[in-house]
Amino acid sequence: MSDIRDQLVWNRLLAIVEEQAQTLMRTAFSTVVREAGDLSAGVFDTRGEMLAQAVTGTPGHVNAMAAAVGRFLNAYPLASLAPGDVLITNDPWDGTGHLNDFTAVTPVFRRDDPVGLFAATSHIADVGGRGFGPDAGDLYEEGLRIPIMKLFDGGVRNESLMRIIADNVRDPVVAEGDLYSLTACNRGGGEQLLAMMREFDLPDIDRVGRWIVETSRQAMAEEIRALPDGVYRYTMDVDGYDMPVHIACALTVAGDTIDVDFAGTSGLSAFGINVPSNYTEAYASFGVRVVVGNDIPNNAGSLGPVTVRAPVGCILNAQPPAAVSARHALGQMLPDVVLGCLDQVVPGVAPAEGASCIWNPVLRSVPAATGNFSSAPFVINPIFNGGTGARATKDGLSTTAFPSGVRTTPTEVNEVTAPLVIRRREYLPGSGGAGQYRGGLGQVIEIEHAEGAPFVISKMFDRIKHPARGRRDGGAGAAGRVYIKDGPELRGKGQDVVPAGATLVMETPGGGGIGPRGERDSALSAEDADAGLV
Repeated sequence: MSDIRDQLVWNRLLAIVEEQAQTLMRTAFSTVVREAGDLSAGVFDTRGEMLAQAVTGTPGHVNAMAAAVGRFLNAYPLASLAPGDVLITNDPWDGTGHLNDFTAVTPVFRRDDPVGLFAATSHIADVGGRGFGPDAGDLYEEGLRIPIMKLFDGGVRNESLMRIIADNVRDPVVAEGDLYSLTACNRGGGEQLLAMMREFDLPDIDRVGRWIVETSRQAMAEEIRALPDGVYRYTMDVDGYDMPVHIACALTVAGDTIDVDFAGTSGLSAFGINVPSNYTEAYASFGVRVVVGNDIPNNAGSLGPVTVRAPVGCILNAQPPAAVSARHALGQMLPDVVLGCLDQVVPGVAPAEGASCIWNPVLRSVPAATGNFSSAPFVINPIFNGGTGARATKDGLSTTAFPSGVRTTPTEVNEVTAPLVIRRREYLPGSGGAGQYRGGLGQVIEIEHAEGAPFVISKMFDRIKHPARGRRDGGAGAAGRVYIKDGPELRGKGQDVVPAGATLVMETPGGGGIGPRGERDSALSAEDADAGLV
């Protein structure tokens, strides 16, 4: 009976954190959270180990947050906290990799005894500084940095902190609202946890938590033991900011552990595409879990057998005060590299390389100081996706975010929240790499200012100079492009001004194909032709 009860409790925890994430989405002020799901949510035991995570959210947030709660407890030991306390930070190295992500941690008390913690992360649209983008030379240019501290102390709001935030961001209403959203979702999770404990007559969740972690660890270890021991290597070059970045990976399978080592990868960039180690660990471990133990719930136990390393000074182990605002542009490429190694371990399972990095431009009004200000100020961060690589026995998915999992923000929402008109959003025919299984397609997007005014675009795009490669003689996906219609090409990263009356065009990259093109089923080729995809 105890085993059955433990399984029921585990299932309830999974349901609770999913409701926690849905609460965050329903109450968020930032469009990228509310519409695209750029967030994470999870429940932790009193030692700071993650017991369950919400399916809703992105691996970069979830897996980085899994390690972050321990840092919160180092700063504020559980014994020093009280009911009504809420801790907060956006420190890239203590949280999830850049200043725009705020992580909130809330202890849960039963009769004044701490029984667990809830944590959540969401992307806040603006944190001051240069704004979200890759152009900064160091962290101090990128915006406001909040160390781990109390947002609420015994239920009382930290007025000094809120005033500092409000005075340093471009949209204080959104920032304040998102902090309340994080607080609300953690509180909702805590209330449901206490209700579950009463229902199952649990004095705490530590015992069942240890069982969850150990069960998951053993299941993951068993999956790894079934793999052939060895060292498997894969390399990939991506665009970088001003020069290409070389990513080198050695994946070692040894007994019941997997080690991922990025020694040989390029050094630090002078711009904001550097990646803190927590974000590197998050996406590299996710790349492993895509193939190994992907049906085992994600928690401290299943993450434990996978270690990730990158040398200090490498672009994947940036130390403060390196600029890291656009760390996702490189970090989201890491699963492709890890999957390249795993394709040698378990042939015929891993997908081909895909667009991988989301195309999430920051579009905003031209500053009044330039003298070109002719419209109400605005800033939006829409998300557009390219194609995934072909899967082992299926075509790739078109305009789909992998590995991030964040959704495209709806055109209607983007147009309501900014004076921009999206004139065109269509599949980009022929952009998927050819093969027995075709890569997913990218898309073409055309954007104009509704009043004909100029506007600013901050770009964090990749796969423009280094398109996604296919596997086993499959073709490469189409490279991405960004340009002014009937005008010049724009670089993939950095800030530019779209001139008055001009149309911005973005073509997102396609995914690579798998297998020779000549082996493609003729019926699938006919379907592609009929649908106008090729």
